[in-house]
Amino acid sequence: MAKIQFDKVEVGQTLPPLDVPVIEHANLVRYAGASGDFNPIHNDPDFARKAGLDGTISHGMYVMAQVGRLCTSWADQKDIAYFGVTFKAMTKLGEKLTIVGTIKKKFEKDGKKTVTVLVEAKNEAGEVKAGGDLVVNAV
Repeated sequence: MAKIQFDKVEVGQTLPPLDVPVIEHANLVRYAGASGDFNPIHNDPDFARKAGLDGTISHGMYVMAQVGRLCTSWADQKDIAYFGVTFKAMTKLGEKLTIVGTIKKKFEKDGKKTVTVLVEAKNEAGEVKAGGDLVVNAV
């Protein structure tokens, strides 16, 4: 993967979006197995309803992982200085996410070039499910 070229990116520039297929129960079961997070609000609809939800909800970290896929499709993993998100809303089964990124800052300090990208996971209605920052070391 090519290094991020500091002089070739501009504040306001967007990254190519990543479309995530509709979230299905099987996605959450596979994620639970991979992560070890077997909280029943993610895989047992009856339990989730008894907990006051409309049904099962996605793991927040599953959504974050989808945002991470956008990050590593744009920048080499070893050039990522920071990646973090805040969870903004629950993601439900049947939702389709689009992961987007917008360059919000670039700066050079002590010869080190850095690019900061606002990254977000949004559903089809535009509701932000998770949002945060990707900080990349550039050349």
